[in-house]
Amino acid sequence: MKSSSQKVSLGEKIGYSLGDGSANLIFQMMMMFQLFFYTDVFGIKATAAGMILLVARIFDAFVDPLVGILSDRTNTRWGKYRPWILWTAIPFALFFILAFTTPDLSERGKILYAGITYTLLMSIYSFNNTPYSSLGGVMTSDIKERTSISSVRFVTATIATFIVQGLTLPLVSKFGHGDAQKGWLITISLFAVIVVVLLVITFLTAKERITPPANQKSSIRQDFKDIVHNGPWKSMFFLTLFLFTTLALWGSSMSYYFNYFVDKTALFDFLQHFGLVNVDGNTYGAIHKFLDAFGLIALPDHSNVFAVGFSLFNMTGQIVTLLGVILLSGYLSNIFGKRNVFILCLALTGVFTALFYLVDSTNVGLIFVINLLKSMAYAPTIPLLWAMMGDVADHSEWANHRRATGFVFAGIVFALKAGLGVGGAICGSIVDAFGFVPNTVQTDSAIMGIKLTSSVIPAITFFIGVVALFFYPISKQLNEKIQMELADRRAKDDNAQPEI
Repeated sequence: MKSSSQKVSLGEKIGYSLGDGSANLIFQMMMMFQLFFYTDVFGIKATAAGMILLVARIFDAFVDPLVGILSDRTNTRWGKYRPWILWTAIPFALFFILAFTTPDLSERGKILYAGITYTLLMSIYSFNNTPYSSLGGVMTSDIKERTSISSVRFVTATIATFIVQGLTLPLVSKFGHGDAQKGWLITISLFAVIVVVLLVITFLTAKERITPPANQKSSIRQDFKDIVHNGPWKSMFFLTLFLFTTLALWGSSMSYYFNYFVDKTALFDFLQHFGLVNVDGNTYGAIHKFLDAFGLIALPDHSNVFAVGFSLFNMTGQIVTLLGVILLSGYLSNIFGKRNVFILCLALTGVFTALFYLVDSTNVGLIFVINLLKSMAYAPTIPLLWAMMGDVADHSEWANHRRATGFVFAGIVFALKAGLGVGGAICGSIVDAFGFVPNTVQTDSAIMGIKLTSSVIPAITFFIGVVALFFYPISKQLNEKIQMELADRRAKDDNAQPEI
């Protein structure tokens, strides 16, 4: 296909976005609930669970570059990256189910089982998500279209996040009927079926429009060399590493924050004020009936108040995030440039995150308000990360006259997964060091550990990401220059060769 045709229809953008919705059903589950599942449901210590998340990164150091190399060298009638989305759909879903299954084993056996299944899930995540992300980098070279694709993509991803963060615990409670292990297995199996369906739709709808230069020779050594000397790529690598370290750290900790720090009576009263709990048989009309259908109504004895309260906390945050992605991301980046918007919004996110440390456990309303402010600040950054990575791939082609989109994205996916493991390991190690014991009343020391991992520490790592962005050199003006020169080169290539 000629590279001069760079417009992408809304239908194709939506079809492509479903792939990230599917991946986010898995990724958000790991980021928000994996550590909590290992400690409170699976039954292993927080430090051991954190080490599982961290050790798997060693394996990723070999898997992720391999995926980039293989996908860049794949040539089929469907392109380089699309086939991988189809090939990995069913294995992705199966390993997802296995990672949240609880076999009857000794503690050592459980640790071994968790380590193997988590590593396999992370490996297949690479084989699926690296080609998927690379596909977004070759659908168009148009700057605005690329940002638009990322925005639509992350609208769907945010909806998936809303589903995972808002409905997981209520569904586990509803399906399990008091058996948490059974509830988790059924809930994850339901999500896994959805994962496969969405990935197949993405494969059928998205198209590849940008191909490597016609005279490019395949060289793994040159791929490594290009990345090592690529300043924008290194900046994005460190940004992604610390960003997802922070998201995993904060996401893992907030499960503990709500379950063990937030005052249950105050949370119950807060939910009752909004008609979200059922007290003495009272009903609250259509909204109450809708929530009741999904098992989202807390019982009078407060037995389900954590699930309802934490789900509501996540859902309200995701609604604000969705609005921010739709209304602000593309608008602000088109005016001020992606990097500048990212710097300001990420800095504000860090400030609001730190405020969780100062809130009293009974001030539930303020906890929700801080989360809404944090969500609004962070929302414009969500589509920009992957749009900027497409710009990095273009910068590499512009500077080196070679294109290795899969290899460029493979390094970033490795940083993402490394952050996921490091963040979970930091959270597990800190709360364990402060004396956390699952399924019991926590000591003051353990509460302090939970508060630190929910506020001050993730705020610091957010600001390290801000520092990394100051070393990202692709301004709005340079990006426009790169696109113009690459368009000229590709036009010459198109004129020199017959159209496929």
